[in-house]
Amino acid sequence: MSTTVSRPDTEGGPPGGTGRRRPTLKSVLVWTAVAVVGAVAWTVLALARGETVSALWMLFAALASYAIAYRFYARFIAHRALRVDDRRATPAERLHNGVDFDVTDRRVLFGHHFAAIAGAGPLVGPVLAAQMGYLPGTIWIVVGVIFAGAVQDMVVLFFSMRRNGKSLGQMVREEIGIVGGVAALIAVFAIMILILAVLALIVVNALAESPWGVFSIALTIPIALFMGVYLRVLRPGRVLEATAIGVVLLLLAIVGGGWIDNTGLADALTLSKEWLVLALVVYGFVASVLPVWLLLTPRDYLSTFMKVGVIVLLAVGLLIARPVLQADALTQFAREGTGPVFAGSLFPFVFITIACGALSGFHALISSGTTPKMVAKESQVRLIGYGGMLMESFVAISALIAAVVIDQGLYFAMNAPAGVTGGTPETAAAFVNGLGFPTSAQDLAAASAAVQEPSLISRTGGAPTLAVGISEIFHNAFGGNLQAFWYHFAIMFEALFILTAVDAGTRVGRFMLQDTIGNVWKKFGDLSWRPGNVIASAVVVGLWGSMLYIGVTDPLGGVNQLFPLFGIANQLLAAIALTLCTVLLVKHGKLKYAWITAVPLAWDLVVTMTASWQKVFSDNPAIGYFAQRNRYATALDAGEVLAPAQDVGQMQQVVTNSTINGVLQAFFALLVVVVFFNALVVIAKAIRARGPLPTTEEPAVPSRIVEPSGLFATAEEKQAIAEHERLVGAGARGRGTFTEEGPTR
Repeated sequence: MSTTVSRPDTEGGPPGGTGRRRPTLKSVLVWTAVAVVGAVAWTVLALARGETVSALWMLFAALASYAIAYRFYARFIAHRALRVDDRRATPAERLHNGVDFDVTDRRVLFGHHFAAIAGAGPLVGPVLAAQMGYLPGTIWIVVGVIFAGAVQDMVVLFFSMRRNGKSLGQMVREEIGIVGGVAALIAVFAIMILILAVLALIVVNALAESPWGVFSIALTIPIALFMGVYLRVLRPGRVLEATAIGVVLLLLAIVGGGWIDNTGLADALTLSKEWLVLALVVYGFVASVLPVWLLLTPRDYLSTFMKVGVIVLLAVGLLIARPVLQADALTQFAREGTGPVFAGSLFPFVFITIACGALSGFHALISSGTTPKMVAKESQVRLIGYGGMLMESFVAISALIAAVVIDQGLYFAMNAPAGVTGGTPETAAAFVNGLGFPTSAQDLAAASAAVQEPSLISRTGGAPTLAVGISEIFHNAFGGNLQAFWYHFAIMFEALFILTAVDAGTRVGRFMLQDTIGNVWKKFGDLSWRPGNVIASAVVVGLWGSMLYIGVTDPLGGVNQLFPLFGIANQLLAAIALTLCTVLLVKHGKLKYAWITAVPLAWDLVVTMTASWQKVFSDNPAIGYFAQRNRYATALDAGEVLAPAQDVGQMQQVVTNSTINGVLQAFFALLVVVVFFNALVVIAKAIRARGPLPTTEEPAVPSRIVEPSGLFATAEEKQAIAEHERLVGAGARGRGTFTEEGPTR
């Protein structure tokens, strides 16, 4: 028997959906107050020049905007455009197998999804983009997520869920056609491998030579395995119990890491980058083939507490410390495009650099990979898809704040490459002073000593800068002279933050490869076939592991070389996802709502195609891959060695890697163009048909479970759960039935 929370359908949603009710006076007053706070905050950020500006205005502008967007815009999309229907059984309920398809408590799934999508982008991208000033990044992070990033995540999750959790590439092939579909399958899989390699590269850079980080993060694996068994076997459905135990063990692992750092075990846990590459490849393989409930879901859920906890603590620290912004609203580098952190003008590169904090194609892979196979109720796509992306955007805003409240001389000394800073406090101070930021060698040395690091100069990649910002905010807020502790804690936090995206992404890559090969070999496409799982997982980790090794050994620095390619490729992937969403809205007869995804698609295409053109055809070696290749090739032919290369072998490596990056950039852009124009043909056909076209959406099957739609159950939902319990009976509940306390088996 199906029991759902039913309300009058007065806003065009499906029967059983959430209807529009007259707002109460209290609700009107609350949301008016939120809007006023947001408007004042945005006004201050936009107009303040030449005066002290508190970082709290950035915090308030973001939080107010997120709240309004989730309450009104996300609700509008879910119930008007998508017409979510909780009476339909989701794939997790219909196809439950305990390996990939598994009905999951919404709170645990929110944690898994957020942990899976939140990778390097929201931490590293905003820090690098701070070179342009605080205003461009703030605007794009907030506006971009509301109208593009969160929309993509929720809509892709919904459409994949309606198609048994099919991957993005497979949906494009089935809904847009063979030509566009094949192009999408190739592009999506290739970009996925690149993204996983870059995410893993950030982890390697953070954990290399760090026994504290290696110890703490390694312990999250057995802790997650214990939680999985606890929830599945020992105490089924006791989510809160498992959470409490897991969080305590996680905190002990963090504290233990600090203790290990001062013992003889530190040497054994001090791993080189090459050994970390091997460790990550092995971990990625194991996480991909084990049942999702055993390692992936509990580990991601557990790491979410760490992620959210640190970000909430950072917000509290900001409220207490009330730091002021050290960066300008708009810097000279935004106008001239000659910044030392990355070359290129504000448009398009600030949007490409920020990447995941506002819009991320990688999220579409998770939203069409693991997550749609675990959603209990359709209405939960709003919480998990839209809400999860808002949370990641808040991480990006927090990272941007951390970057713009530290001394800007230190910021540029840390993020400019060693080739221009010289690598010493004296030469770095001279370089930074030349940029117009008064800084002394003593200041830079003192900053390094405060966090107990030999040097902070040219610690590129964004992660060390964020750690310095976090340590400074926590030190000013809570005192105790613990800057070194907070710095190393933040480094470990960043590695944990990113690693969860690597394991989930590897599993999604396995799904994609099995879907693709399954078009010609049906057995391989069966996700329950164990040999197929093992073979596909091995291929995926082998591919991204190889690219990771190339990045680790790149003379120019893997992050400096691969992050621009990662940023553009990630946004190109988002273009494919938004194209699919637009096509499906039109094919389902919802042309009047197609603007929801078509508008961000148009913007994304303009940005990514402009950036792709510049990275391929620019004659500036600091921007164009082939210009960079020609510069080093010419020097190589003349017998010269250009910094930072140290010998002929490294010169040749730069030439090879630059060539590969340029070819990949052009190839990715071309594939997206093919997908887009094939989609236009399908859209035109659907418009001419003046009605819905056939799609691969699965027929509706009545649901037999009850589950709240939001993070907290409403009074009506609690009543519906109680009624369901009364009708079905506690002893007769079937597998996958949920109560407010969690899943019961």
